[in-house]
Amino acid sequence: MMEILEAKETSTVEKQDARYERPEWGNKTEYILTMVGYVVGIGNIWRFPYLCQTYGGGAFLIPYFIALFVEGFPVFFLELAIAQKLRKGSIGVWSSIHPYLTGIGYSSLVLSFFLCLYFSVIITWITWYLLHSFEYPMPWGFCPLNENDTEYLAECRLSSPVNYFWYRKTLDISTNINEGGTVKWWLLICHIFVWSVIYCCTIRGIESTGKVVYITTPIPYIILFCFLVQGLTLEGSTDGLRYLFTPDMTQLQNPKVWMDAATQIFFSVGLGFGAVVAFSSYNNIHNNCEGDALFLSLVNSLTSVFIAIPVFSVLGFMATITFNECLDRNVQALMNEFDVTEGIITRDNYEDQLNFYNASFPKRILDLKLATCDLSELLNTAVSGTGLIFIVFTEAINNMPVPQLWSILFFVMLFSVGLSSMFGNLEGVLTPLTDLGVFPKSMSKEMVQGMVCLLFMLISMIFITAPGNYWLTIFNDYVCSVPLLFTCFLEIISVMYIYGYKRFREDLEFMLKRKPNPVWIVMWGFISPAVICIILVAYIIVESQNTLEYEAWDPSNPEFPDKLMLEYPTWVVAILSLLSALPCACVPGIAIYKWITSRYQKDKNEVQDIVIGDISVVYNPNNDNDATADNDRMGFPQHPILFQNITYKPGANEF
Repeated sequence: MMEILEAKETSTVEKQDARYERPEWGNKTEYILTMVGYVVGIGNIWRFPYLCQTYGGGAFLIPYFIALFVEGFPVFFLELAIAQKLRKGSIGVWSSIHPYLTGIGYSSLVLSFFLCLYFSVIITWITWYLLHSFEYPMPWGFCPLNENDTEYLAECRLSSPVNYFWYRKTLDISTNINEGGTVKWWLLICHIFVWSVIYCCTIRGIESTGKVVYITTPIPYIILFCFLVQGLTLEGSTDGLRYLFTPDMTQLQNPKVWMDAATQIFFSVGLGFGAVVAFSSYNNIHNNCEGDALFLSLVNSLTSVFIAIPVFSVLGFMATITFNECLDRNVQALMNEFDVTEGIITRDNYEDQLNFYNASFPKRILDLKLATCDLSELLNTAVSGTGLIFIVFTEAINNMPVPQLWSILFFVMLFSVGLSSMFGNLEGVLTPLTDLGVFPKSMSKEMVQGMVCLLFMLISMIFITAPGNYWLTIFNDYVCSVPLLFTCFLEIISVMYIYGYKRFREDLEFMLKRKPNPVWIVMWGFISPAVICIILVAYIIVESQNTLEYEAWDPSNPEFPDKLMLEYPTWVVAILSLLSALPCACVPGIAIYKWITSRYQKDKNEVQDIVIGDISVVYNPNNDNDATADNDRMGFPQHPILFQNITYKPGANEF
């Protein structure tokens, strides 16, 4: 079993041995900007506003911020601290605590691998829309004509221009997940471009990423402020903001509100994926990780609230447009039916006029089949994910002045946010693989980065086929949810009850140069793992009661443009289950493998490898004079307990 050194002793050895070459951040600003870019992702834009809209506006903020203090702060601080102390990636950290815990690191690695695959495709779609934002008129602002130029295409006419551009011109989507399809060449070009940009930005690891974030992290905030100013000037924006900040307290009685608030914290901050561990492992041993955890968690959550303001302004704007169009159709129908002069019936007096005619001619009014125009109902219609970004927002931009400008700004913002998040996702894969020594030392960073990016690009091409959007939905909704909660739960248990809370507290005192607040120990030891366990069990129970269905876009559907609700085929459910179970299976699987291999090792008296930082040394219980001589030669202090019977082993690896 591997021996872990105390924090002070690790620091001493690292300074005395010139072979220790763990990369470090150029400065604290690079680290903070990189972390902000990672924790503030596309989910803050398309997921948080949806949850607020679904669960009573401001009422959702109550369980959200409670979950932040109970889960977000503690788990984030724990990941930052343990990585900063052990200075390793996700696999190295947990294997250092105990070899049987190595599977936790592999679980994070698999989760980051899955996330990199489908997240890059979202950036591909964003790139496609960004390119078309320079066109006049906007391509999602009108319906194309048929081959004979006699009428608009039926699929577009029956749905809308924004729906047609998204589902047909962008995705060219199949009618169900069973249908095959080739890779869409226009998306492939954008996909290659996206991965080329990612490669160039991460070519030297944190050395290059730390410079790029000076651009990619501030840009979204600047553009968001522009959208905030523009959104507040739109008609109906006040209705959207009133809906956001008027809490429906009855929603707090719904258990699902609390469950969704808790899971949103994990996905939003990016816990359990290994990226936080990877980035923190490059910090100085005395970095104030406690302050970083509090600051970054608050930045993430406050950014979500800040983003919700322009989003709800736009939603109020779109609801008002739809409401007015509904009123206009009804007004026109009344005027035609009763041969009323133009201007007699208006939006303002529509309700009074309707009541008057309904009292006098109820049958004629009934035969008109007037639509019910309800602004509150329109505001209640929640939209999330790609529907919010590529349909609702693009339609709103069509109705703004100078739509090309706002479209360019919007998709540049999304591209920057997505790119910054990808830096963390990719680091969650590369750092543990590098620590494991998977890549030969003779291979340059540029070559390693290129091989990994190429592999991701090739595999993720499955998402740019005709049924690709259906598969991306599976990865986004199901594959990472349960494994992520499971991984975070094991992380806390491993640190507090295997590594030891006393030892961890001493490490924190050494790193922070002061005693940590006792509240953290209480949260890590009892409250946070209990809450995560309850959420995990509740999530599994709720999801097991739901039928696994997906929305299919089928123009031949009699109720088109309404989407068909189809059940996933058995073979898809099998793949879904396998992918969800794979990260979780890493934990017991690796533990069993470690146990089996340990049974075949030699006696305890044989020479053992001990890892000190990135240095490997050999432990020999049968001490001789040569060991002391080697220690002197390598500059190891003659520690009465730690360095007794230890000699340097050049080129040794941890595994």
